[in-house]
Amino acid sequence: MNRVRLLVLNAALGPLDYRVPDHLHVEPGSVIIAPLGPRQVFGIAWESERLPGAEVPDARLRPILDVMPVPPLRAPLRRLIEWTADYYCAAPASVARMSLSSGAALRGGGTLTEYRLSGAMPSRLTPQRDVAISALDGEQGTIRELVDLAGVSEAVLRGLVNAGVMEPVVVDIDRPYPLARSDHARPSLSDLQQGAADRFVDAVKAREFAPMLLDGVTGSGKTETYFEAVAQAVDEGRQVLVLLPEIALTENFLKRFASRFGVPPVVWHSNQKQSERRRAWRQVAEGGAQVVVGARSALFLPFANLGLIVVDEAHEVSFKQDDGVRYNARDVAVMRARFEQIPVILASATPALESLQMAEAGIYEKIDLPSRFGAASLPDIAIVDLREQVPPRGRWLAPPLVAGIEERLARGEQALLFLNRRGYAPLTLCRNCGFRFQCPNCSAWLVEHRLSKRLACHHCGHEVPSPSLCPECGEADCLTACGPGVERIADEVAELFPDARIQVVTSDTLSNPEKIAAFVDAAESGAIDVIVGTQLVTKGYHFPELTLVGVVDADLGLEGGDLRAAERSYQQIAQVAGRAGRASKPGEVMIQTRHPEAPVIAALAAGDRDAFYEAETEARRHAGAPPFGRWAAIIVSSEDEAEAREAARIIGNAAPRLDDLAVYGPAPAPLSLLRGRYRYRLLINARRSAAVQQTIRDWLGELSFAPGVRVGVDIDPYSFV
Repeated sequence: MNRVRLLVLNAALGPLDYRVPDHLHVEPGSVIIAPLGPRQVFGIAWESERLPGAEVPDARLRPILDVMPVPPLRAPLRRLIEWTADYYCAAPASVARMSLSSGAALRGGGTLTEYRLSGAMPSRLTPQRDVAISALDGEQGTIRELVDLAGVSEAVLRGLVNAGVMEPVVVDIDRPYPLARSDHARPSLSDLQQGAADRFVDAVKAREFAPMLLDGVTGSGKTETYFEAVAQAVDEGRQVLVLLPEIALTENFLKRFASRFGVPPVVWHSNQKQSERRRAWRQVAEGGAQVVVGARSALFLPFANLGLIVVDEAHEVSFKQDDGVRYNARDVAVMRARFEQIPVILASATPALESLQMAEAGIYEKIDLPSRFGAASLPDIAIVDLREQVPPRGRWLAPPLVAGIEERLARGEQALLFLNRRGYAPLTLCRNCGFRFQCPNCSAWLVEHRLSKRLACHHCGHEVPSPSLCPECGEADCLTACGPGVERIADEVAELFPDARIQVVTSDTLSNPEKIAAFVDAAESGAIDVIVGTQLVTKGYHFPELTLVGVVDADLGLEGGDLRAAERSYQQIAQVAGRAGRASKPGEVMIQTRHPEAPVIAALAAGDRDAFYEAETEARRHAGAPPFGRWAAIIVSSEDEAEAREAARIIGNAAPRLDDLAVYGPAPAPLSLLRGRYRYRLLINARRSAAVQQTIRDWLGELSFAPGVRVGVDIDPYSFV
């Protein structure tokens, strides 16, 4: 009898066996729809020997309903799903769901009616119609998608269709993408760049697993070198995946890619319209998407013929997912390349310590680009000691930095001020009674945003309008903003330089690709004098007239209990410093700090990256921290604080006593209340040789908790909140 084992996309269920009717053909990786009680569920056909499950007699098997019209998931992707689930202590179904992340794409092809502006104007122009027409200029999509873009009701758009202002367009759902041309605009590379590019091209030709670390200073042309490997893969008819850490970097990358290859790449991220994700998924699966640029979730797309993976800005913390399946896309990318037997390039100006250690051990091949391309040189770095150069009362910019901005404005050049804190102020309190505005769902202060006139929690998204009276004592004119955010710094610059054109750059102000593209165009054309931004501006951008970078508070990243704080701070400041002087004009970086003697600040001032990494390496070795030891976290949460505390106590009392593993906690998490759930954490520190994952599975597998308790495992944690 023909039977099949399914990995059903429900983490609460184990593998299920079904009967395959004679008229259906199933092979490993086939995407199947099957009955489950009165419902229908998706599943993936899997090798029985690789997915143990309870044996069910043939007579009790229900037949599958259908095989979906998509190519089966290939063996390398199935092995990646197994590895990711095993390494990160996740349910295989939760990992597999990321590969089938566009449910609409699993159905057959067909056509779709989309709408766009026709150029006509309505006889009656209401305010809502005016808003819709302005928002939808150049856009095309389904009515539902356009409703989200325009911010108006569906009835308003239907009215515009009936009035002939919007016209229907019938499109092929799965239409192919235009082809990239490898010879469209070949760049002129320096000798160093050419050497790196040749190595990458050879690796693509070899069709073997080859992990490579591209370590190049900011402005050295890393993108141009790996574009040559992309060109080689395109010539061979193979697919390429480029991972970027931020959606905000995508627009800039698309422009660079299009100028090199003649067409933009295929894009994959969570902000896309459903029809775009459907088309991209199917073209990836059928081999029609040549080059895919995406966020970390693109790593699990079902590529038909993958030939190269590139992880750009590979040091970035945002490659680590902190909910759901808690995986690190940088490390999973290396494993996918291993299963696919292809090269993978990790590109960064400030590589993660773990990557550098892998290169030193000879596991990764290290390729260096130690100088900037062409006439550009690395910027000069000056330390501004805030204990000696004190900003005026109520101000945050010290006199040397203000003078530096004034000098750039006089020369018609640009300045960038970096502070990794969104909003106007991180805390608002009442001078009269001491009341502080706190999130009701999280143990965090509400951040004041004066641009939107809201107080917002940056953890759960809770917002309230900015009040005029203290809600505790009822006093007026008594609310005080404490500390600076980027909006407050922008206000200070506006007071000092009223004629300066200032742009605040955060995830709040650049909330979609269109706004990001408009910012890049304005900065490149010289329409902005001073950029004030968060970590969003630390990487990827190239503005020729930007010659001064000011780090407003270099000590901010060193606060708190983050065990990687020094490395993160170094990377972030070094990256933002790299925005200065990227063309022919020399750049300067001013770093404001109250701790100039701190190793991170001293290394930045001396331009001695190697000295910082050596000191950090020794500190990690002494602490048994990664890459010399292992970390794992267990996070316990519940809406009932007593339940969460009791579950954490049970886990702590059952902790294994092993020589190669130490357990710390349980203790309340730094964010002890998050999104309405009370949280406790345990931290595991183990030797490299310890079987951490199996130990955790054995440890937690025998315990039971109240129904409202969630227990999460985070292998190689980056966030300690």
